[in-house]
Amino acid sequence: MITIRRIFTHVEEIHHEFGPVAATPLLRGAIGVVLTNPFAGRYEPDILPMMDALQDVGIDMAHRLLAAMQLPVERIASYGKGAVVGAAGELEHGALWHVPGGYAMRELLGWKGDRNAYAKGQAEEKTGQPGNALAIVPSTKKVGAPGTALDVPLTHINASYVRSHFDSIEVRVPGAPTADEIVYILTMASGARVHSRVGGLEPEGIARWDGLR
Repeated sequence: MITIRRIFTHVEEIHHEFGPVAATPLLRGAIGVVLTNPFAGRYEPDILPMMDALQDVGIDMAHRLLAAMQLPVERIASYGKGAVVGAAGELEHGALWHVPGGYAMRELLGWKGDRNAYAKGQAEEKTGQPGNALAIVPSTKKVGAPGTALDVPLTHINASYVRSHFDSIEVRVPGAPTADEIVYILTMASGARVHSRVGGLEPEGIARWDGLR
């Protein structure tokens, strides 16, 4: 069911945005996997088998992205995910990435919950699991032609309402997706926007209480 054609990796280092040069540059990375859409050109009522088939893809892509950024797990501060579905597919095919992509990153970064419960539509039990990556991974998706750009959102890994980490990274894989393909994307960043200064909750102020999501 999974046939991969290409893997695209992008890492950028941001020193400033026309303000003071940052003491530590912001690193943002994205990885996209281009694969054949097995449902292209038809309506398939039961698409969940592909979600299961994508689990190993998500794990592999999360590890590849972290390696490309050359950072320890502890330096990753925000993340996001997305999908561009080729014109012969439908938006729902992009939604198949929510569990395999999002939970692959969360588990890599230290989350200790149960992804299988989420995949089955069950609520995550608020048991105060120790670890990191407590916030759900933001996402976006669209149907598009080859070379379509997607602005993938980034939010803080432990509290998605930390304003300094509201960001996005534009991802475009040249020549993909063709009509019968999908591009699934993961993104990570090492910190806040270079010149963030709009107030709000700081990462240091995030409370770690039982069940925090």
